[in-house]
Amino acid sequence: MAQWLRFQHQGKTGLGQVLGDHIAVYQGDLFNNPQSTSEMLALADVTMDIPCVPSKMVAMVDNFHALVTKLEHAVPAEPLYFLKGNNSFLAANQVIRTPKSYSGKVVYEGELGIVIGKHCHEIDEVTAAKAIFGYTCINDVTAIEILNRDPGYAQWTRSKSFNTFGVFGPYITTDVDPSKLTIKTILNDQERQNYPISDMIFSPAQLVSFISQDMPLMPGDIIACGTSVGVGSMKPGSTVSIIIEGVGRLDNRFE
Repeated sequence: MAQWLRFQHQGKTGLGQVLGDHIAVYQGDLFNNPQSTSEMLALADVTMDIPCVPSKMVAMVDNFHALVTKLEHAVPAEPLYFLKGNNSFLAANQVIRTPKSYSGKVVYEGELGIVIGKHCHEIDEVTAAKAIFGYTCINDVTAIEILNRDPGYAQWTRSKSFNTFGVFGPYITTDVDPSKLTIKTILNDQERQNYPISDMIFSPAQLVSFISQDMPLMPGDIIACGTSVGVGSMKPGSTVSIIIEGVGRLDNRFE
């Protein structure tokens, strides 16, 4: 298992691997054999950045049995998804902000993120499994009152693409089997979500394969696997944490 991150240090963007409370600094392309520089930095001395720069974030809807059951929806026959605007990306420890144009409820959604490691298009499930570089934590923040405001058209992309609403990180963790893991969302020290990834309707490899039939996936692209029960709103001044033990802990404040 390795945990990779991007960071800001002395005005420059860096790449590295987390080793305890230090970073082993690398150079080059994370997805194309990065090279160690032998430089070490203290984690406390850097500002975390998003751990990769996706060309797109593909986000799932209704991908957990418990949520589909609660909503009384049919189990989908194929992945249901939308794209989340690249402007929304936000790193760990940064502030999620309510847009000026919106005064309604803003909700958290704790999710697993798949990070693509190689270009893939129209691939089968076996190949798809090999195209997964690692996993990260996601908070798919949503201006929930916009989503179904117009009865004629559900506004998934708009409600979820405001600046700071696409939170992911702090690391990309490799060589981990997410099917054995649990996702927790903690809001102001209270547990709000706690659900097993094994309840997912479409597995990570299935998602990568299905989506690759529709569009090419590029190194660094992220698939947000969808959330389960327990989604709720955040009040300004809240702290929210998405915790996937073995993958990472994503902490942010909401204002």
